[in-house]
Amino acid sequence: MPYEWTQTNSGNVLHLWPYRSLPRRGFVAFIGGTALLFALPLLAVLGSPVLWGLLPFLIVAVSALYWALQRSYRDGEIIETLTLQQNRLHLTRLGPRGKRQEWEANPHWVRVDLHAKGGPVPDYITLSGGKRVVELGAFLSEEERVALAAELRQVLRNHNTPQLTQ
Repeated sequence: MPYEWTQTNSGNVLHLWPYRSLPRRGFVAFIGGTALLFALPLLAVLGSPVLWGLLPFLIVAVSALYWALQRSYRDGEIIETLTLQQNRLHLTRLGPRGKRQEWEANPHWVRVDLHAKGGPVPDYITLSGGKRVVELGAFLSEEERVALAAELRQVLRNHNTPQLTQ
């Protein structure tokens, strides 16, 4: 799953990131393979003026594909970090092109809601507490959002339950 919990001295930390179906090494192979397959038909017109008529279209097509995939990588540079400390729940979202958003609330009053319908995606997770409602993990798959909501509820429940000492 594209999220993980870590335990630190100050509390629990949840890191979320979008799934990448095409890693960087696959990206290089894909662009190279596409350029090769696009160039293969040009072998038939090698040495003729037709080559110079078709070559610009090949270059534009490969360049557009390269640009679109790079744009997809930039848009997918989202990292959400949820830090649960003793008296503070802090959410930081680093979005595409460096956009930073933060939210903070008392974990005792935070409510995790899973909206089956009505959100931008099915099984939409929101955290409410404090002055506003924030989304969490909209880039995750439906199954991952359902599992994450259950985990968040459990972690908050355990955090808010007083520990008895003997």
